[in-house]
Formats: sequence, structure tokens, C-alpha cells
Amino acid sequence: MNAGEKNFASRALEVLRGGPFRRYIIGSAISDTGTWMQVMAQGWVMSSLTDRGLYLGLAAAAAGVPTILLAMKGGEAADRYDKRKILIWTQVVQIALALSLGFLVFTGRIQIWHVIVLALGLGTCIAFEMPAINALVPELVRKDEIATAIALDRSVFHGSRLVGPSLAGLFVAWWGAASAFFCNAATFVALIIALASLPPRSIGTAEEEEQRKSGFKEGLVYVRNDRTIMCMIVLIALSTIFVFPFLSTMLPLYVRNVLHLGPEPMGYLMAVSGSGSVLGALGLLSVPRHLRFRFMTGAVILVGLAVGSMSGSSGFLYSAISMGVLAIGMSANFGLAATIVQERAPGPLRGRISAIFGMSFFGLTPVGSLLTPAFADLVGLRIALVICGLIYGTLAVLVLGAAGRAGCEKTSGAAKDAAEPQPAPAA
Repeated sequence: MNAGEKNFASRALEVLRGGPFRRYIIGSAISDTGTWMQVMAQGWVMSSLTDRGLYLGLAAAAAGVPTILLAMKGGEAADRYDKRKILIWTQVVQIALALSLGFLVFTGRIQIWHVIVLALGLGTCIAFEMPAINALVPELVRKDEIATAIALDRSVFHGSRLVGPSLAGLFVAWWGAASAFFCNAATFVALIIALASLPPRSIGTAEEEEQRKSGFKEGLVYVRNDRTIMCMIVLIALSTIFVFPFLSTMLPLYVRNVLHLGPEPMGYLMAVSGSGSVLGALGLLSVPRHLRFRFMTGAVILVGLAVGSMSGSSGFLYSAISMGVLAIGMSANFGLAATIVQERAPGPLRGRISAIFGMSFFGLTPVGSLLTPAFADLVGLRIALVICGLIYGTLAVLVLGAAGRAGCEKTSGAAKDAAEPQPAPAA
């Protein structure tokens, strides 16, 4: 382990001392938490409108459809234009969407089609927001701090993915679902203020600017030729299809129909998961570079076992333990996968590569949100948990094995090139 790896925690603190990145990460943490509050509250509202898991999945899937259709354009825009302006406008639109949903719930006029239409609008914003954010972070720090900044940003995002729903459970129980939507609208203001304070994008070399103007095909070609990036995309895709629906779309039904509990216990359950996400983030920050794939392999095994073990739960405590373990593994692996991808992506293509990577989560959410609930309707929620946990754990281990071999081949090739005798310089 080198000195840089030994002092990763201190490097993280050093990155946070930088004004632009610190302001961004604080605003992002607040905004992301509000977003995930809305995701969970929306699931609870939908579960009160219908008992069919398929309808819950349809509402969740609606947000992913525009991501699939527009992510390529979003990636191109992130590379060509000012990322700050793109992000500010997407936040403004999301404020309007959250207020509209909150008003409909508060007045009792909410219907299933309202949720679906507003989810389509949210997905359109995400298609442009996601690649812009992922490409912006490396521009806020020095080159030698990029890996640390990406790890911190991903840790905040996936930590809020678990903290936000736990807060939503409490808001829904205490003040009703509309309060979670209104709170989400307010959180976007924090990120808008942070983005407005950031410096504009600097102009690169002529070659870099020309590469920024190239089409989305260049990003696809780069990803196709980099097996490690491809494996990270597949890993997140597996998580999105087989694991994430049980943390979002299916969780209200799990709490209501399996545990026979209400929104407040659901909030406590997600609070346990939030604590697990913090532990996963801390583990991510201290993993040495040469042990990343081993760490991730252990994490996916834990996640698969945790998903399967939830099927045998009949009480809150057992489910809380499973959710905590699940959160640790998911938070660490999401963050590490994103870090690996961003480290390997060239700057002028980072927006497009980020869009491709993001599609493995946001873009495939419709697949997981439709197929997994429908499968649970067919075979039962408990059986679906066992099967999904087994499939995820098996396939994820195989994918990480392929990523590890790709890294070894690259290292071996570099070592071989270095060992070959070089011709003597001409006299």
C-alpha cells in the first residue's frame, strides 16, 4: 500500500477544503436527499392507490423512459455546453414538478396517471442532469484529486439514496406524503445556490474542443474498447434490475404485506440502511486500488445473501439487519464502480461516458421497476427475493472476475512492454 492510499482519509478532507467542490457537495447532499425522499413518498402514495406491484413499477419506470431516449443527447450537451447552466435549469424544472405532485396529494386529487406524467418530466430532467453532474465533478478539483472527489460525490449520492427514504418515512407518518414532496422542492434551492457560485468551464486545447464537439458514437466506441468500464456498467445494471426494486419500488409492499407494518417502521428500517450506507462509504474511501475488485466481490456476495435473507424475515429486527448489510454492499460498490469509470474516462468524453454509465442505473430502472414487481406478483414477494438475490450474486461475481482479468492483462502487457529491450539512440 502506497502513501497515497494510506492517507486517503486525509486526502478526502483536503479535497473538501476546496471552496467550489465543498459548496457543490453540500448542495448536492441536500438536493439528493430530497430527491430520494420524493421517490419513497411517491412509492407510498402509489401503494395507497393500488395493491398491484405492476402499477408501482409502471410509475417508477416512467421516469426511466426519457433517460433511455435522451441520455445520449444529455451526454453530448454536458461535453459541449456550460454544465452549470444545464444543471441550474434542470433543478428549476424539478422544483415545479415536486410542487405539482405535492399539491395534488395535499388536495386529495392525485391519480395514478398524474404520477406517471410527472415522472416522465422528472426522467427528462435526469437525462440531462446525470451526465452533466458526473462530468462536472472532476473539473472542480486538481487532477490528482479527481479519484477522491468522485469517491466522495458517489458516496454522498448513494448515501442520500438510503438516508432520503428513511426521512420520507418519518415525514409521511407525521405530516402526510405531501410534506415530503414540498420538502424536496425546497432542497433544490441549495444546489442551485451552489452551482451559481461555481466558476465557468475553462477552454481546453484545440484537440480537446474538437473532441467535445464529436458525436455520441465516440463515447460508445471508447466504452466498447475498455473492458473494465464495460464490466462496471454491467455490474450496476445487475444491481438496478435485481436489487434496487426491493429498496425502492417494492419496499412499501414489503413493509405492508410481509412485515405488516406502516410508514413509520418503514422509516426506521430505512434509517438502519442509511447507517449502513455511511459504513459502506467509509469502506470505499479506504480501499487500496489493487484490492478494489476483491472488495467489490465480497460486497456483491453480501448483497446477494442479504436480498435472499429478507424473504425469511417475519419481524422488524431481522429485516433491519438484512437491510443494513445490503446498504453497506450497495453503497460501496456503486461508489467504487463510478470511481473506476471516471478515472478511466478522458475529459472531453466524460459527459458521454457518464451518460452511458448512468443509463445502467437510471435507464434500466424501467426494466427493474416493471419486471421485478411483475415477477413478484407472479411467484410471490418472498420467492422473488430469493431468486433475485441468487441471480444477482452469481452474475455479479462473474462480471467482477472478468473485470479483474482485464486489469491483469493490461498490467501484464505494460510490464512486458517495459521489459523489452529498447533500441539504442542513433549516434
